[in-house]
Amino acid sequence: MKTIRVSAPAKVNLILKVLDRRPDGYHNLWSLMQTVALEDELHLRLRADSDGLRLSCDEPTLPTDGRNLVARAVAAVLERAGLSVSLDIHIAKRIPMGGGLGGGSSDAAAAIVGLNRLLGLGWSADEMVAVGQQIGSDVPFFFFAPCAVVRGRGEAVSPLALAGQRWVVLVNPGFPIETRWAYERLAGSRQGTDPLPDALGRIAGQSRLSWDEVIPLMENDFEAALAPTHGVLGAIKAELMAQGAEAALLSGSGATVFGIFRDERTAVRARSAMDQVEGRRAYVGRAGTAPLSCSEAPSPTFSVG
Repeated sequence: MKTIRVSAPAKVNLILKVLDRRPDGYHNLWSLMQTVALEDELHLRLRADSDGLRLSCDEPTLPTDGRNLVARAVAAVLERAGLSVSLDIHIAKRIPMGGGLGGGSSDAAAAIVGLNRLLGLGWSADEMVAVGQQIGSDVPFFFFAPCAVVRGRGEAVSPLALAGQRWVVLVNPGFPIETRWAYERLAGSRQGTDPLPDALGRIAGQSRLSWDEVIPLMENDFEAALAPTHGVLGAIKAELMAQGAEAALLSGSGATVFGIFRDERTAVRARSAMDQVEGRRAYVGRAGTAPLSCSEAPSPTFSVG
């Protein structure tokens, strides 16, 4: 049977401001997000039986039951569409888990896009966002990638064009940081929240920016909160800058740190240097990927535990 393949890119937060707490207990966010050419890959295939979803992954530590965001996305799509189908989904996992790179959210978005195509639903991006925002705060962004300002809980997405080309070196220190814990650290480290700087407010109304405009504005509110317990993150930032990065920053609530490089050769050299420390995993990729799209593909071996 026909198999649909969807690439699911990682993201970095070029800017991440954590603002006031909402009545629902979540925080309002303001973030400039950008995809990176490090991608998971999903293969989706309909089956003729009635056994429901069979989810598999080549990363054995990733749960493939109802805890997986892909499984939750499938359930939400079928509920909204009023359908009951059986299908196989296989995840080829490349994005580090718990690294602040949005891998699970990107996989969920890819599942929604894939099902939209496979089932002929004809949903618009806004309709897919309505499903995705139930799954996770980062999911809506991926329907408007490669670059966008994201606000609220993540449901307000304003795509923009980021002119020029850059390369990104991602350095995962070898351990995850739990998102809820990071927010608790952040809340305990500050007396209140500052208003959004005027410079960021002006960005939200623009449709096009250059890297030279963005790089001086790069910041992440989690960095100062995590510094006392995770000094290695600051050390990785300093190493990336020493290797020639124009800027380096924590992505999301961590633990991955990334550097922005003007040319591929310097980025590749930096990745090689950063990868020498035991326990680390370093990657290099172009900043920006094509929006999530589907293609027909040969079916992989679906192995379900």
